[in-house]
Amino acid sequence: MTLSGRIIIALLFLILAVSGTASATPSTTYWTPATSDVQPFNVWHIGVDNYFRLSQTTEEITGVTGVRNQFDSFPTDVGLTVGVLPFEKLQLEIGIDGMFPGTRMHPTMQSIGESLMFNAKLGTPEGAWGAWSPAINVGIFNAGTKGEVTNMNIVDLIVGKTLGPFGRIHGGGYYGNPDSALMRQGGCKPVASANAALAVLTCAASSSGKLDNAGGMVGYDYGFWKVKDKEGNEYNKWVFAADYASGKNAIGGGGFGMYHFFNKDISLLTGPVWFNDHVINGQWKWTVQLDINF
Repeated sequence: MTLSGRIIIALLFLILAVSGTASATPSTTYWTPATSDVQPFNVWHIGVDNYFRLSQTTEEITGVTGVRNQFDSFPTDVGLTVGVLPFEKLQLEIGIDGMFPGTRMHPTMQSIGESLMFNAKLGTPEGAWGAWSPAINVGIFNAGTKGEVTNMNIVDLIVGKTLGPFGRIHGGGYYGNPDSALMRQGGCKPVASANAALAVLTCAASSSGKLDNAGGMVGYDYGFWKVKDKEGNEYNKWVFAADYASGKNAIGGGGFGMYHFFNKDISLLTGPVWFNDHVINGQWKWTVQLDINF
């Protein structure tokens, strides 16, 4: 593992050690964690995310060589996240994702199904240090356990600010582990892996394997149709969300969609997602995401 990879792993374990528990889809806007939200203390969150195709192109069905070589759907992601700091001005969430088998053809991505991914986020809410102070957080996500593949170990820094009645904007950057093939164009490495079991990561002639492990992220959300529940808690019945991550790698891409809140703790999100690297992720997908706080 490279030095930067070891540093990122050390950061993850430090965050988990401070929290005192190990239980991670991070709070997200839509496709990316480009949001300043952090799960509140002792509030647990279950998320079930699905990404699938509504139709198939000839390329997806047969591939260039007659072999199906693009995603139909991603593995279903079932995540559990919890807030672990009881402070108003400093918050921390940690979590774990279980990645269940999907219809996947790209060789590098075959390791994503039936695997675990960890992440954490530490931050301060908007207004914590003054009326005009933005929300700021630093996190790590897609920290997997399979060397050279799922150990993307992506560190991000996000700043968020409310735009009065016009919603919220979030922006920042990320840096992923250069040792992971999924942080490279085409999801492969130009030089054969030292691990014989991962020889499949070696790039074919059609893929460069160029390192592309850093970029920017931006997210926006706008809530409307305010309602109150029986306890007097106010929330938005509908929330529009959109985001984007640069980089031609596993996380590069974005989309837009709509949340519907059945109550303040249960919501359903749906809409399309597009990707910067079709070799890794295939064509655009439709997503349906169920989120529950308890």
